Amino acid sequence: MTDRLRFASTDRYIATRDLEVAVNAAIALERPLLVKGEPGTGKTVLAEEVARALGLPLIPWHIKSTTKAAQGLYEYDAVARLRDGQLGDEKVHDIANYIKRGKLWDAFVADTQVVLLIDEIDKADIEFPNDLLQELDRMEFFVYETKEIVKARRRPIVIITSNNEKELPDAFLRRCFFHYIRFPDKETMERIVAAHHPNIKQELVREALHLFYDMREVPGLKKKPATSELLDWLKLLMIEDIPLEILRAKDPKVVIPPLHGALLKNEQDVHLFERVAFLARRGQ
Repeated sequence: MTDRLRFASTDRYIATRDLEVAVNAAIALERPLLVKGEPGTGKTVLAEEVARALGLPLIPWHIKSTTKAAQGLYEYDAVARLRDGQLGDEKVHDIANYIKRGKLWDAFVADTQVVLLIDEIDKADIEFPNDLLQELDRMEFFVYETKEIVKARRRPIVIITSNNEKELPDAFLRRCFFHYIRFPDKETMERIVAAHHPNIKQELVREALHLFYDMREVPGLKKKPATSELLDWLKLLMIEDIPLEILRAKDPKVVIPPLHGALLKNEQDVHLFERVAFLARRGQ
C-alpha cells in the first residue's frame, strides 16, 4: 500500500476536502478512482495534477466512441506482417515486431509507478468497462500471439473520468472508488480563479462571479457555463479591460453579458438569453 503518497490541492489545482479524501482513499485501497461531474469541472486535469503533485509520470488514454478495450492492452498488426512476408522482410519471423503496446501495457511495465488516466470512459461501447475488469483487478494480461504474460511491476494509480453519457456496468462500479465533483461554490471558485489569475482585480472577480452564477440559474440552458468557461471569460475581460460598470448590477435575465461567446457555447442558449432579455425589457 502506498501510504507515503498523499494528494492535496496544488498551486494551480484547487481540490475540495472531499476530493482529496477520495483520491487518497483510492490510492490506499489500490482501486481505480471513478470521477464524474459536469463537463468543465476539472476531471481530466485532476489526473494531471495528481501525477504532478505526487511526482509520478502520467499516461493518458483518451477514449473515443470507436475505442476498444483490447487497444489498451495491445494491437497485433497482421496486415503489416502479411505485407512484409510478401516482400521477404526478415523481421516477419519475429511476431513481436508486429505487436503495438497499449496504454495499460505501458503503465504495467513502467520503471516507476505511474498515474494512468482513462478519460471519458462513457464514450466507448457499453461493454468497454467490463472488458477491462480482469486486467484492472489482476494487474496482468496474456498476449496470445507471443504467449507471454504482462504483469504490472508496480500497480498504477488509475483515474477514470465519465461525463455520464451512459450508465456504467454494476460489476465495473463495484471495483471503483467513486467521487462526483460538485460544481464549486463561490468561495471555492474564488480560490480557483486566484490560482489561475493571481493578479486579477478582486472587484472584477466579485462582479463577474455574481453574473456568472446568475447565468447558471437561468432556466432552460442547454449547457451551463462551467469553470473552464469562467476562466476563459475572466481572461478576456482583463484583456479587453471591460469596465466594471458593464458587469455591475446587470441582471442576466435582462442583458446578455459582454463577451458571452466564452460562456455560451451553442446558438440555442444565445437565443434563449436574447429572448429572455427582450421579454424582460418589455415588462419593465
